[in-house]
Amino acid sequence: MRVAKGSVRGGLLLGLAVVVALAATGVWNPFPGLWDWVDRSEPISEPDVVWQQRVGGTPRSVTIAGDAVVVEQRTRVEARSLATGAQLWERKADWAAVAGGDRDPVVAVGKLLVKGYELLDPTTGVTRRRDDDAVAVWTYRNLLLDARCTDATDCTLSAWDPRGTAPLWTAFLPGVHSGLLADNPGLRGTRRLTATRIDDGVAGAEAAPPLLGFPVDGRVHVVDTATGRVLQNVEPGREERLSVVGGRLLRIAARSQDGTCYFAISARDSATGQEAWQRAGINLRTADSAGCVQREDPQGARNVLIGVAPDGREAVIDGYDGRLLWVGEPGTRLIAVDDRSAVFRAADKRSVIARELGTEKVLWTRQASGKAGAALTPYAAVVADEKPSRLAALDPRTGRELAVLRTSANALAIGSQGMIIGEGREIGYVRFGASGSSPTRPPGDGGNPGPGGPGPGGPNNGDCGPKGELCPDPGGGKDG
Repeated sequence: MRVAKGSVRGGLLLGLAVVVALAATGVWNPFPGLWDWVDRSEPISEPDVVWQQRVGGTPRSVTIAGDAVVVEQRTRVEARSLATGAQLWERKADWAAVAGGDRDPVVAVGKLLVKGYELLDPTTGVTRRRDDDAVAVWTYRNLLLDARCTDATDCTLSAWDPRGTAPLWTAFLPGVHSGLLADNPGLRGTRRLTATRIDDGVAGAEAAPPLLGFPVDGRVHVVDTATGRVLQNVEPGREERLSVVGGRLLRIAARSQDGTCYFAISARDSATGQEAWQRAGINLRTADSAGCVQREDPQGARNVLIGVAPDGREAVIDGYDGRLLWVGEPGTRLIAVDDRSAVFRAADKRSVIARELGTEKVLWTRQASGKAGAALTPYAAVVADEKPSRLAALDPRTGRELAVLRTSANALAIGSQGMIIGEGREIGYVRFGASGSSPTRPPGDGGNPGPGGPGPGGPNNGDCGPKGELCPDPGGGKDG
């Protein structure tokens, strides 16, 4: 029996008219449920995340701030509950950065080419402090710095406790270059190793280093972060690049001769200007191939530098005293480092290995492909692998698995109890283990120059921050 096409079309139109009428009168409305089905997101990992949400735009950065997750987008910033993923607040802003630790985080927000910023509570979005004059902000776990200028050659740098209402100190700087705008503009320090599918800011804010190097009109002004004193004002030589690492000012020379580059490093004491250590022949990857011109900061992290020896082997150098903390075997490739350990791909490209710096101790070994990348954070070491796509969060000291995911998503942020992963506009929260336990490594470590070595931070084994501010007074003084 054949049915006329006109009859079918008429029946469909009649049925649609009936549904629209029922929806309009409130009797029955299938459209919200239908749209939810169409818009439903596929899980971004297996096992599934604790929660998964679609944010308003592709995230530029994601940071865990206490009980909130701060998501920076192109023209706005929003915060979501770490427990449920529900949106807590949203603000229009061109940039956002988190300062403070787990117990006292704040969110600095502002607009490009507009002076000033606001400090928001990450849970409520309430403004805690407002500034109308600053042109740049730097955020750390234990400190917030801002710079304001009355004219091009008259600027003031101020340091704040993240939730403080009065500056801890102020310092004069004779201007700031045009790049010092918005949040965390570049200073003269080190460049982090990067990895595919692991966000550069996955570790969040770190403790402020003992010294910072501010580039101003071709010179570098070295500022003590504890007192605000400008210790040095140095102009590099024609073949030099200056970098401040591990409480030292490094003068890195790259000289072109015989068709190659010859490198030399001289580390200077910040108070006296005297040479503390020197090394020759280590390539810190600061120069390009065009005449050995140095356009990049050296690679490294916190208080250590990464270099390449003349025989092609990679090395990790203590920025404070110049010690060789790790030298790779031929064919190995360093993929992550901090000032306690190094993670490298084995020469056979079948595993990644974590080794304690300054010793021969292997912390852990994990099977991985020759394209695996990694990052070290205070709470977890993250390993990203391909074919099949995996993300693994491991205890950085033991290699114990905290979370292992089958996913093509990126690792965006690591906290004490879990991590945020994301793909496109979708983000989700992964909790570490059934017990929610976190690694024993303290969040404030990495302040000392060198693993357990002496230096401006004192002999606290790197656990108490650059000035010992994260540990109580061992002499039984005032309570912290």
